[in-house]
Amino acid sequence: MHGAGPLGPELLSATVFAVVLGAAVLHAAWNALVKQGGDPFLRLAIVILTGSLVCLPLLPLVEPPPAAAWPWLLTSVAVHVGYDWLLCLGYLRGDLSLVYPVARGVAPPLVALLGALVAGEHLSATALAAVAVVSIGIVLLVGLGRVARAQRRSVLYALGCGATIALYTLADGQGVRAAGEPWGYILWLFALDGLPFGLPVLWLQRHRLQGLATPGLGPAVLGGLLSFTAYALVIWAMATTPMALVSALRETSVVLAAWIGTRLLAEPFGGRRVAAASLVAAGIVLLKLAD
Repeated sequence: MHGAGPLGPELLSATVFAVVLGAAVLHAAWNALVKQGGDPFLRLAIVILTGSLVCLPLLPLVEPPPAAAWPWLLTSVAVHVGYDWLLCLGYLRGDLSLVYPVARGVAPPLVALLGALVAGEHLSATALAAVAVVSIGIVLLVGLGRVARAQRRSVLYALGCGATIALYTLADGQGVRAAGEPWGYILWLFALDGLPFGLPVLWLQRHRLQGLATPGLGPAVLGGLLSFTAYALVIWAMATTPMALVSALRETSVVLAAWIGTRLLAEPFGGRRVAAASLVAAGIVLLKLAD
């Protein structure tokens, strides 16, 4: 079990680096499935309930988290409800290539700040610079141009969503360390996480479930499997790696999300966003060089 003392960037091993990058790809993919599938509330409810259904039968195979981990786990579940609602509100009228990068972009600086204040994580100057470069690149990826002005409300929802990302990242980073063994924490988190948002949404929109017959239901279930896999990998990484580094590296998913939004969903994309995506890639390299 890791305490709240300082963690060095040398703990960003090649394995963790590859795992978190893979999680970033999966995360962008399930967000695209939510965005392109009609009503984002109903689609996201099915996504997260799929994760709960996958985990429920696995709970007898793991030890429940110890008492010290439960306040963090329940905090994460509560914060995820706010995240789910804000994400869906953003996707109702906003572009994937706008809402997703803004939401993910504001999280790493907040995680770095909260990690230092709450978890006592002291990052090196190089690691902090890497967090800054990745975050700046993500913000520049969407810019403040015509599209952003036309979707101001969606941008505000995305900013609020980013704040919830920082909060649940901190809660899960602390919770998995308090648990000592990551997989029990991961399975219990996912088993509970989908219930407070997913069940009420399905009940309120039960009259629309008939319209989710294949091919509508299949992508939502696939999104749930991708979501579970992506975040399980991230929580596993946070068991041994500073939360700010994991969060920053995970945000490389914005490059893929921007590509999906612009190439597959026909959203606008300019040269400035291409340059910003390159800046994000440079931040990844800097993050790895901090090893």
